[in-house]
Amino acid sequence: MTDPIADYLTRLRNAILAKHRVVQVPASNLKRDITKILFEKGYILNYKFVEDGPQGSIMIALKYDPVNKVNAIKKLIRVSSPGLRQYAGYKSMPRVLNGLGIAILSTSQGVMTNKEAAALKIGGEVLCYVY
Repeated sequence: MTDPIADYLTRLRNAILAKHRVVQVPASNLKRDITKILFEKGYILNYKFVEDGPQGSIMIALKYDPVNKVNAIKKLIRVSSPGLRQYAGYKSMPRVLNGLGIAILSTSQGVMTNKEAAALKIGGEVLCYVY
């Protein structure tokens, strides 16, 4: 596997399309940080880090609307890839869906959203868009 973040997003996308309640993904520090951001912004219901084996895994409970059975995540788009990295400075920070969505960035001060990075006036690699 050459792109673990794309695999993480694809597993989430496939679980949403299959209407699963829980999805399990292999863990890494970057995936843990992305999962924490998704939880803080209300895109997932809950998460749990499971230490099994050398790598461990992340159990993610997906969030659905109880009435319409619609997921909180409409789209997950991978922006930067190993073959073509996409960077953004704080002056040219991407706006996702006119500010309704978030862009997740990997910066020198850790993984954060586009709004947090713009407030701290730092740029970084744009990992994905979520809305």
